[in-house]
Amino acid sequence: MPIAPQAPKRGSIRKTRPPVVKTSLNNPYVISWSTLEREDIHFIIQTLEDKFKLTGLKKIEDKKRKKTHLVKKQRCSPDFEISEKEKEHDGNLQVSGWTPAHVRKQLVIGVNEVTRALERNELLLVLVCKSVKPAVITSHLIQLSISRNVPACQIPQFSERIAPVIGLKCVLALGFRKNTVDFTEEVRAIIPKVPSLHVPWLQDRIQDPKDSLEAESLESQDKQILDTSFDDLTRLSKRKLAESGQASAATLQPLKIKKLIPNPNKIRKPPKIKKSISK
Repeated sequence: MPIAPQAPKRGSIRKTRPPVVKTSLNNPYVISWSTLEREDIHFIIQTLEDKFKLTGLKKIEDKKRKKTHLVKKQRCSPDFEISEKEKEHDGNLQVSGWTPAHVRKQLVIGVNEVTRALERNELLLVLVCKSVKPAVITSHLIQLSISRNVPACQIPQFSERIAPVIGLKCVLALGFRKNTVDFTEEVRAIIPKVPSLHVPWLQDRIQDPKDSLEAESLESQDKQILDTSFDDLTRLSKRKLAESGQASAATLQPLKIKKLIPNPNKIRKPPKIKKSISK
């Protein structure tokens, strides 16, 4: 018997996708916080604890707020009656929020608030918790604080000691505003204890009288540049580059290309199992 020819299989062959590779430039410079001495750490934490207890700054969160919301809905019904104990309980409830609002306005709490305040140049001092994981969350504050000439440091066990005093779960970053009145003495006492930060491509921004004279001379040079020709401009630019190269202490380093393959082992997450609702 002759064998009938087989029909061609339908469907397309799955093609293996190439692995997705993300390329980025790796920073050759290592940026890190300056280390504090143990005595300075104890002094900073103790002064802040005493000051927060003295001012009475604390965030009050009403845990029974949801329950009171449900009770209010039930009170709308005509058959609902309020007992004397519930009346006393409702009278003793505290409103959620910060107790002295004017003291809270003088502080900046949290990494996002500190970042925004540093960008606007509104701070006198920045304190960061060392137990932040990953460290990238607070590493950008080093460049920001140097560029705004704001002293900043990293303190170990800062969140563990300060957060329960204020009534928060954690305090990863704390900043003091320039218009502070209640924390002026504490800021003046803490700033001398803060070590200076070092970033290779950013010089110290402390203004000396010599710097002001140099700034005035540069302004006069800029005014002269407007009246010069193109050849003179090229000569002046070369001279400025040579002077800046001698003054800057930063050494240039080659950039390396970093390649990242997300999920190289192709590990898939297990599917979520829906919980059966017990009736």
